[in-house]
Amino acid sequence: MLTKNITIHRPPHIYLDENIYFITAHTFYKKPLFNTEEKLRSFASLLQKAVNRYYIDLYAWVLLENHYHLLLKISKGNDLVKFIRKLHSDTAIYLNRVDKVSRRRVWYQYWDKCIRNETDFWKHFNYIHHNPVKHGNIKNQDLVKNYKFCSYRQWLKRKGKKWLISCFELYSIIDFTVPE
Repeated sequence: MLTKNITIHRPPHIYLDENIYFITAHTFYKKPLFNTEEKLRSFASLLQKAVNRYYIDLYAWVLLENHYHLLLKISKGNDLVKFIRKLHSDTAIYLNRVDKVSRRRVWYQYWDKCIRNETDFWKHFNYIHHNPVKHGNIKNQDLVKNYKFCSYRQWLKRKGKKWLISCFELYSIIDFTVPE
C-alpha cells in the first residue's frame, strides 16, 4: 500500500470569504535574508503586486529582514493561499537571483489568524506598527515614522499622529504576543 507524505499545518488554515486575517511568516531558519534596503524595497513592491492581483484590502503591514506581518481583508477565502504562494514564490525567486543562489528555500511557512472583532483588529494593527521597535530596527515608537517598510507612515499621513497615538492608547499591546 502506497501512502503519500502529507504535511498538515497545525493549526489548520481556515479560508473564509470577506474575512480579515492577520498573517505572519518568517524566512527559513529565521535567517536575515532581506538584509538590505534594496531587498526590502523589492519585497514591498512584490507585496503590492500580489495585493493588487488578488484584490486584497491591506490595512497594515511590516517587512523585516527575516519575517513579515500583514493585516488584510480578502474577498475570496481560497485566494489567501494563492496570494501567499505568489508572494513567497516571487520574493524567493527575486532573492535567489540577487544573492546568486540556486533553489534556496526562502520561506518556512505562514500562519494566519481570523480577526475576531474590532478590538482584535486594532491590537494586531498596533502590533504590526510596533514591530520595528520590538525587533530593534527603530529605538522607540516615535521613530517608526522613519521606518520605510511599514504602513505606519501611510496612516500617519492619512490620519495624523494624534489618531495613531489614540489607537495605541485605546488598544494597548502590552503583553500582546503573536507566535512566530
